Amino acid sequence: MVLAVIDIAPLFGGSDVSKKKIDQQILAAATSLGFMMVTGLPDAQLLTPQSRDQLKEIFQLPNSQKRALLRKHFEPANASIYRGMFEPQPGVGSYKEGIDIGPDIARETTLDPNDPLTGLTPLPQDDVISGWRNQCSSYYTCMERTGNALMQSLARGLQLQENHFDNLFNNPISTLRILRYPLRSPETFGDKNPEEAEVKVDGEVFYISTLPHVDSGILTLLLQDGVPGLQVQDGDGLWQSIPLAEATLVVNFGRLLETLTSGRIKATPHRVVARNEERFSIAFFYEPSVDALIKPLPIDNSLKFEPFYYGDFVWEFATRFIEQRSIKHLRQPRGPIPERKFVEP
Repeated sequence: MVLAVIDIAPLFGGSDVSKKKIDQQILAAATSLGFMMVTGLPDAQLLTPQSRDQLKEIFQLPNSQKRALLRKHFEPANASIYRGMFEPQPGVGSYKEGIDIGPDIARETTLDPNDPLTGLTPLPQDDVISGWRNQCSSYYTCMERTGNALMQSLARGLQLQENHFDNLFNNPISTLRILRYPLRSPETFGDKNPEEAEVKVDGEVFYISTLPHVDSGILTLLLQDGVPGLQVQDGDGLWQSIPLAEATLVVNFGRLLETLTSGRIKATPHRVVARNEERFSIAFFYEPSVDALIKPLPIDNSLKFEPFYYGDFVWEFATRFIEQRSIKHLRQPRGPIPERKFVEP
């Protein structure tokens, strides 16, 4: 497996000729492996170890303060349903701690009391973690800008108007997810058999921290933190480790984009292997607006389906994962339910 490493600096103000060259490289990666690595971000200082360490300070809070940031599923007295912190869950499927942060970290947002997707993120005060919220806001804004540049590149590569996808992201609900993968031991599997989660990597046996899955939506931008563990399944069905590289994002594409392009762009299975040290990562899911209407693309062999709202899609898909599994009944769809081919894992 050869993972493309693409310098996307020309997407931020380069000439049309330089953009076209990058467009071709991005489309080639998207339609082959469905994973790539990108460099050349305009705010590369936000990817440094120092920046990552500041974002990771959320996990150093005392337990009492963390509990105030938990979602209602984990702390019934709390109000937040879709955003906030979550705790490691015993079992085979997933073992990680994290916080899901919405667009309110970066700007004012409109709260719909009947739609938990628009809910505010419970956040620590500045006097608790000095500068943390500003750092999150800067990182969130940088990832939105990067996501927009990549989607415009994909539009050009697909022979669409450059701004074809822009209207989907007028009021996006993108998620910044800061993750901590603790060490795994047999005790972390609860009543499950640890052997079910054993995998062999380079001749050593490790446990899985996150089972194989594809991301649900459009685009994922992942910043690794110096510890290996992320693996992608190649075209032969073999698991390959994603290399580590500073000032570099790992980019992959979601099930929704794969289905919209009739399988041309790949949503590739990936997993996380728990090695013998704690691991952190920072994921950004570039997501459309709740009321963005998803409809067939004007491309050759385009899939035909009844249009649906992105909010209905993401709720149908995301509530299947362990961190959100108990909340599906708390939101009513705004329109027709997306067809099964869009939401089946």
